[in-house]
Amino acid sequence: MAGGWAQDGAVNEQIEASINDELARLKAQKRPLGESLTHCAECEEPIPEKRRIAIPGVKLCIDCQQERDGVNQARGGINRRGSKDSQLK
Repeated sequence: MAGGWAQDGAVNEQIEASINDELARLKAQKRPLGESLTHCAECEEPIPEKRRIAIPGVKLCIDCQQERDGVNQARGGINRRGSKDSQLK
């Protein structure tokens, strides 16, 4: 069932496209190679064993990796729900 001017299945197509874009972005990220270090290459803090197992070849602790990745970078996206105010008008 279409809503408004949208074609049948348009919402599902948009959701699938967003998921596929995110999966492609994750696959494009560089992954560490080689053997994991036991201590961070930058701050010398121990790297937890669970992290070393989960990410083979890891060289940085979580804090240093987040700092390097710029965790607080905003990514663009589509607001599918719209604001509550726009729905009340």
